[in-house]
Amino acid sequence: MGVYLLLLVGATTALTDAAAACTAWPVCGDGFTAPTTAAGWLAVGHRLAAVLVGLLGVVTLVMAVRSGVERRVLGSMVVAGVLYPVQAALGAFVAVGGADATLSTLHLVVGMGIFGSLVLALAWVLETETGDPTDEPQGVPEPDLPPEGEHDPTIPTDPFERAKATAAAYFRLMKPRLMWLLCLVASAGMALAATTSTGLTPEIVLATLGGGVLSIGASGTFNHVLERDIDRRMERTSDRPLAVDLVPVRHAVAFGLVLAAASVALFAWVNTLAAVLGVGAILFYSVVYTLILKPNTVQNTVIGGAAGALPALIGWVAVTGEIGFGGLLLAAVIFLWTPAHFYNLALAYKDDYARGGFPMMPVVRGETETRKHTLWYLGATLIAAGALAAMEALGVVYALTSVVFGAVFLYFVVQLHYEQTESAAFRAFHASNAYLGMLLLAVVVDTLAV
Repeated sequence: MGVYLLLLVGATTALTDAAAACTAWPVCGDGFTAPTTAAGWLAVGHRLAAVLVGLLGVVTLVMAVRSGVERRVLGSMVVAGVLYPVQAALGAFVAVGGADATLSTLHLVVGMGIFGSLVLALAWVLETETGDPTDEPQGVPEPDLPPEGEHDPTIPTDPFERAKATAAAYFRLMKPRLMWLLCLVASAGMALAATTSTGLTPEIVLATLGGGVLSIGASGTFNHVLERDIDRRMERTSDRPLAVDLVPVRHAVAFGLVLAAASVALFAWVNTLAAVLGVGAILFYSVVYTLILKPNTVQNTVIGGAAGALPALIGWVAVTGEIGFGGLLLAAVIFLWTPAHFYNLALAYKDDYARGGFPMMPVVRGETETRKHTLWYLGATLIAAGALAAMEALGVVYALTSVVFGAVFLYFVVQLHYEQTESAAFRAFHASNAYLGMLLLAVVVDTLAV
């Protein structure tokens, strides 16, 4: 995480004009003068941290060579070691010659390359140390569900209690646990867009979030309808409202259609493109993911990440009326985060997914491969979040949040490699939620409040 800290702080120093406050090398003034401003100290601190991380990198590389690590691990570490002085030289040119856009971008890209190489090395080391050599790929599983049982839900006879139970069932159809995070995604998209446009108003915010909640509700309801037969026989989902016949199927379909229509109406009030993306989000999750991807391909989680990424674009489009780079970059963070997040849940419920015949990564490729991919996608998520830090609107709050909560997420994913238990998978799963939630909140705070 030391390299990642440098990556984020490097982006922040350029964006806060810290480099301009200290245009000499290695320190300020004539090259050996202490800085006199906070921005200058930030620039010098970045350089000192670079020296410290570089020394640690050299020590790590020497230890790797002496311990005889695998070729692929050593090769990845050598790539990082070669790129590091290049990165330092680019940083010196940026500091002395000014924050030229091309050099600054190249500086950031090389930093991402260093971090990515180290993540690859870490994943391979953990695979060797903790992997199970007998954990061979099994291929797409055949459903092995128990016979469908009788469903006699306990429905209260008291009118008030019955109404309350029915309302709770319909609310559950909407998958409310997804709403807070996806609304936060849309909020971050709107906040970022507000730095490039004047289209952010209270009415736009309320309509966009309202449309988002209804869209999530519609998608969740259709998902319940389409998977009700399998839900009845899977342990994790056997108590869902349609699985126990608490809500009639035709009523659930009608409920989903009403939610979808209301969602599209709100998005259409915002603008046409938001409505188009809203329809796309509902169809993608309800049809493409539920009916096509989830039961047929091991890449269902990866491709299905587009469903979670669309709210970022909807938030951006709601404010600007068009798709922009900032919205796409935020969507990329969500898309890459999704496998790193959901693979933990897939590990915890591996047996249940296997019985249901779903080709989730742990079922098809094995737990060792899944843990490795979780770390790879976490690394890719952190790189994308680092690229997002290059946006002018984001600063220290965002950088520190990404580093601190990214480190926590990484810690629990590494622990998962060693513990290999259901509880470790759930800890990594919750850490992923905390990381993304805090990252998105930092985007909102940094753009609107700081």
